[in-house]
Amino acid sequence: MPRNPFNLFISAKSSFAVWLLLLLAMLISGAWQWQQGARIQTDILAMLPHLQQDKLTETALDTVEKRLANQVYIALIAENDNQAISAAQQVMTSLQSPSSQPFIAIRSGADNQLEELAKVYFEHRFRLLTLEQTHALETDNWHELLAAAQSQLYSAFGFANSQLLASDPLLLFPANLLALSPNSKLRSQQGILLTDTDSGVAAIVMAKGRDSAFSPTAQQQQMLALQSAFSQITQQYPQIRVLKAGALFHAIAATESAKQEISRIGLISMLGIVLLVLLAFRSVMPLVAAVLTLTTGVVFAFVATLSLFGELHLLTLVFGTSLIGVAIDYSFHFYCEKQAHPNDTASDTIKRIFPVLTLALATSASAFIAIGFTPFPGMQQVAVFCAAGLIGAYLTLLLIFPLLGNQSLKQTRGLGFAHAYLSWLHRVFIPTKPVQKVVLMLLPVGVLMMLFFGLSQLTANDDIRQLQQSPEAITTEENQLRQLLSGGTDNQFILVSSANEQDLLQTLEQLTPVLETAISNNEIDQAVSISRFMPSMVRQQHHYQLQQQLYQQHLAEIIEQMGLDDSIKASLMAELNQANSAWLTPQTVLKHANDDLKALWLGDVTSANTTKQYGAIVLLGGIHSLPALTQRLANQDWPLGQVKVIDKVGDISKLMGQYRQLTLQLLMWIFALASIAFSVKYGIKLALAIVAVPALAVLLTLACLGLVGSSISLFHALAFILVLGIGIDYSLFFAEAKHTRDGVMMAIFMSACSTLLAFGLLALSQTHAIHFFGLTLLFGISFAFLLAPFISFFTRKSL
Repeated sequence: MPRNPFNLFISAKSSFAVWLLLLLAMLISGAWQWQQGARIQTDILAMLPHLQQDKLTETALDTVEKRLANQVYIALIAENDNQAISAAQQVMTSLQSPSSQPFIAIRSGADNQLEELAKVYFEHRFRLLTLEQTHALETDNWHELLAAAQSQLYSAFGFANSQLLASDPLLLFPANLLALSPNSKLRSQQGILLTDTDSGVAAIVMAKGRDSAFSPTAQQQQMLALQSAFSQITQQYPQIRVLKAGALFHAIAATESAKQEISRIGLISMLGIVLLVLLAFRSVMPLVAAVLTLTTGVVFAFVATLSLFGELHLLTLVFGTSLIGVAIDYSFHFYCEKQAHPNDTASDTIKRIFPVLTLALATSASAFIAIGFTPFPGMQQVAVFCAAGLIGAYLTLLLIFPLLGNQSLKQTRGLGFAHAYLSWLHRVFIPTKPVQKVVLMLLPVGVLMMLFFGLSQLTANDDIRQLQQSPEAITTEENQLRQLLSGGTDNQFILVSSANEQDLLQTLEQLTPVLETAISNNEIDQAVSISRFMPSMVRQQHHYQLQQQLYQQHLAEIIEQMGLDDSIKASLMAELNQANSAWLTPQTVLKHANDDLKALWLGDVTSANTTKQYGAIVLLGGIHSLPALTQRLANQDWPLGQVKVIDKVGDISKLMGQYRQLTLQLLMWIFALASIAFSVKYGIKLALAIVAVPALAVLLTLACLGLVGSSISLFHALAFILVLGIGIDYSLFFAEAKHTRDGVMMAIFMSACSTLLAFGLLALSQTHAIHFFGLTLLFGISFAFLLAPFISFFTRKSL
């Protein structure tokens, strides 16, 4: 009975039983983890590195992300107000029905809390003035305010009534309420937010998903609810046009794209490999063994990833399809070696390739593990997925091939083609004719020129927006809706912080004119600050003193000019004197504010070193030049606090650039350490040749990327680690080929083809990060395959 070299005391049938038990244990473990809540993750942000931020910045980022996350915006464009209002009310009713539990906080322009807040502001009216009112009183130009009040008094659309005039004879308070909502494009009618468009009127509806928009289950539920609501509207109002925006629609597009790519890339890879195996061996058994190898590898990959992370990202599956092209290499090497030695048993074949196969596993797994050391959760998953898959494939070869691999193989032309190719290399690179020698001497010159011109064209681009590119239809629709909302708000925002509450409010007030200048210079379209809702005590006192002076000196004249009863004078002055000890505090405002307003106020946040800071968020909309705004804020003096732009996308992009550089440095260290390690076994000359194959493949790939205009990113750098691992595998197999190299050449050719079918197809991905990863490996593996046979020049004098 053939013995398994993995354990000389276990028969082939026993080792096959061990493999079955191991596979069954993995399947049970995977099923149990799935029942415990393991899931497929589609949130692109879950792949990103984690930024190290101070406590206040982390709190601000979490607040903004929670505010924007899972939010869905809907615009119903109709011919007139009534039609738009009716459609919006019907959509809100449909989404609020028991069958539409996926959504919560469904609203439009109606907000009863604003009425409560208006009552609070009226109680503190003597401490509130607009900028125009303040300027008029500071310049003793109160007659302008009197004229405006008289205009309101006699206007059919004015706010004046006897009760208001008795407490506010110059009608200063209504202007303050209007200043709280400076956006004149949006208006509220019957509780629905409306805005005029070129083709009619748009009603705005907002809803928040109960669960994450990146959950496939939540996506399905939310889309069904939306489609049902939209279907009812279009049946009743066929002319209404619906616009929608939110993370939900980007997440669905990403999910569908990833699923399609997994299916397409995986299917093409499998079909290509099936055809490759049948053409090479003309037998079904190698195909069965290859499928078992792949199946076990994928099961190991799934279970290991779920065990360590509790979830599996969709992009991990896309990257993980490349496992097909690497794990199957083991069965290729086995059957090519067996075909080269047809009289050997399966155990003899495994014994022959066991040392180099183990070394190849170590280098490939090390390459994947090196990727896992990056602070990139998505890439860490890819590393674990692929490394565990390779281990599963390796164990499958050792445990089941002694039993399944004893079938005799038909002679095919594969070995003959491999021998012919190696002989051709011998004739080309060991020339005998003078012309051939001249051509051979010019080849290095051509390679050097290619390297020079290609490397000189390289640029870097670490923008994380490369991770996901939504379809143009989604982004166009979102931009149209943003215009209706006057720009909306972006993920970038301003964080204002101070040592105490009042310093924070004064810093916010100092920031307001700076942002107005930025808006006038078209750096941003709008800024949403809590400053106009919460004046500082310093400003409140100034406003109080201006009104106190006004009424003490001119109240009689104001009463006469406005035609009011003189009896209001005593009560008004009493209210004014009583207001001297009443302050409008942030706590008072927040008690009656809506969730959107509350989200702008962070309050006091205590850091790890027990330092307390007060913070507030200023949201930005329609950002046109973030660098210009950042520079503008940096040029200002902020004596009472700090003001900084928070750009998570930009910060992560910078971090990715740093890790790109570190990864390339790691690559050079790996080359150096591999040279030292291999020199112990092979000697310095052969060790350098082994390492030179992937090193030159990396340089040539960089040159090609420069020539095709592809900017270098972290994903290119990570792909180079795999080029190193796989390229060294190719070199090692040639270095270990003591006698015949035909079987090795055939196996490496099949290995390169399968790897290119998997990795190379990633270059067809619509996601830029995956595309770059695949394109780099397409070039890198091709060059490694072309260069690997030259190891033979160092192991023997002739091929």
